[in-house]
Amino acid sequence: MTNQEIKIQYLYHSGFRVEIKNYIFIFDYFQGNVCLGEKDTIVFSSHGHPDHFNLQIFEWEDYNPNIKYILSHDISIEQKKENIFVMLPYDEIQVDDVKIKAFGSTDLGISYLIHYAGISIFHAGDLNWWYWWQDVPDEIAKAEVQFKAEVAKIKGESIDIAFFPVDPRLEHKYCVGADYFIQEIAPKVLIPMHFGDNLEVSNRYAERMKDSPTRVIRIAEKGQEIIL
Repeated sequence: MTNQEIKIQYLYHSGFRVEIKNYIFIFDYFQGNVCLGEKDTIVFSSHGHPDHFNLQIFEWEDYNPNIKYILSHDISIEQKKENIFVMLPYDEIQVDDVKIKAFGSTDLGISYLIHYAGISIFHAGDLNWWYWWQDVPDEIAKAEVQFKAEVAKIKGESIDIAFFPVDPRLEHKYCVGADYFIQEIAPKVLIPMHFGDNLEVSNRYAERMKDSPTRVIRIAEKGQEIIL
């Protein structure tokens, strides 16, 4: 990671605002207060689930004309505009100085890897090792195989900051996906997400990983600002 200052604001659930140098990146806005600013802005939506995508993002163009949208292929919108880009898994595009590669998901949509100003950011969307207790053993085994296969496609990428689910609905399996991602990918920083109002799970995971080479950030409140 370069010595470029990175400002990250936790919005809610899997939503984050990231400000680096000349750009603002907004990931999976669902709800929360977000400051748009006047910098060039790229808004990412990993898939169409209502806890990751809100049509309100298209209203932001009224306040900042320097805005572009990167959408997963499953999101259906009527408007076709030059500032809207739709991506399939493993697509790669460049938007001005920003390189973007899409990876797959173990649910709906895609995940994103962004390179800008010497910094790499990964947002998992709904890519996770989903361990649902009501599933039969065959389904649980299939979920593990699918997740590990997708992580294998990411392996070899150098990732500075990863936003990754730690979902309390999975009970004591809440962090198996994040654990495996850290084991295989070794991001420098991992920021937990996808826990709704259950902020405690973020603190629990940060405490669990306090001796890990990957720094795990504690999320304590909506709107929290993290400086890296």
